Amino acid sequence: MEAFLVSTGIVALAEIGDKTQLLALILALRFRKPWPIVLGILVATLANHGLAGAVGAWVTTFVGPQILRWVLAASFIGMAVWMLIPDKMDDEEADAAPRWGVFGTTVVAFFLAEMGDKTQIATVMLAAQYQAYFYVVAGTTLGMMLANAPVVWLGERMTRLVPMRWVHVVSALVFATLGVVALVAG
Repeated sequence: MEAFLVSTGIVALAEIGDKTQLLALILALRFRKPWPIVLGILVATLANHGLAGAVGAWVTTFVGPQILRWVLAASFIGMAVWMLIPDKMDDEEADAAPRWGVFGTTVVAFFLAEMGDKTQIATVMLAAQYQAYFYVVAGTTLGMMLANAPVVWLGERMTRLVPMRWVHVVSALVFATLGVVALVAG
């Protein structure tokens, strides 16, 4: 259960202000069809985080516990620094062609936008740390939905409620704490 809750919290925090959250906002404002967008986000996240979780589980079969501890600590601390750098939306992601409909466009755009993203890398690290594939993927997917679904439904009103800088600082502190805990726990 810890793997699920930590994964949910980390990804929900990391996703606020992320480029995929900006993509959710753009899709919502452009298409104004929340259900196909939210379902597209869910499918893309399950596929992307499912692959990322598998990579994290696979890594633990080749890397010993001491090396893994140092890699995880460095990765979490690196994520803390990365959280302090705001994301920008790429023009090509914003102009996704609607030839596959709203759902298909959302699935493709989200899957591609998540490649190498903070939340994908966090999923790899969490799966490696907890060695609980299902709980990590379920948690990171829920965290992604908690951060993105309200944006789809509430749109730009949400972006005015919470200062992004505070969210990024809190997220960075969470990742830094996890990095220190990974070092100390060994």
